Amino acid sequence: MSTEKCFVDGSATPGPVQQDRLRLYSMRFCPFAQRTRLVLHAKGIKFETINIHLQKKPVWYLEKNPEGLVPTIETPAGEVVYESSITCEYLDEVYPEKKLLPATPFGKAKQRMMLDHFSKIIPHLFKISSAKRKGDDVSGFEAELKEKFTKLNEHLVKQKTKFFGSDTITFIDYMMWPFFERLGMFGVQHCLDHTPELKKWTERMLEDPAVKATMHSTENHKVFFNSFLEGEPDYDYGL
Repeated sequence: MSTEKCFVDGSATPGPVQQDRLRLYSMRFCPFAQRTRLVLHAKGIKFETINIHLQKKPVWYLEKNPEGLVPTIETPAGEVVYESSITCEYLDEVYPEKKLLPATPFGKAKQRMMLDHFSKIIPHLFKISSAKRKGDDVSGFEAELKEKFTKLNEHLVKQKTKFFGSDTITFIDYMMWPFFERLGMFGVQHCLDHTPELKKWTERMLEDPAVKATMHSTENHKVFFNSFLEGEPDYDYGL
């Protein structure tokens, strides 16, 4: 896990990317950037990390990624790729060792469809968190989330595999994991209580070396998230 403090507006432009590695522009607590870090670690790709202050972005970073978001990957040739799932698919294609996506077009399509389905779950996590902060009743939102988790649980039961693609971790597991790591931060960990296979999946994921290399504790996630909600995100918390 990177221990580098974030670069802010006015920070010097980093030099060229070294020939033997990639450069990842990231933010330590970003779940989308964590997807890319998971894939980099899982595939054993050599990389360096530059963390970006997402509220005070350096001008030079906006020139590389006009959206100003993370993750972004830069190659020694100056090629720039951004958006989490796109960077991960790029890495899996360019570095064929330990493939994470299936070999067949249909296998790839199934994982992309599952990712599209999971992407619709993510807003529910933030919706519940927002409602709790306002003191609103979240029982209805939590019921919806439990229903979606039930469908994920049924997928594992039907497929009879340890992970969502097979009995080994694949692309889709790494795309989903960062948000399950943050269930405690969102205060919805109990929504897994009725989904035994999904709960076992989270326990297996915690044993993965790439997950161990990129994760933060629930307490650290909570501290950062609270600072973000208060309008003064502490991107360097814990350094």
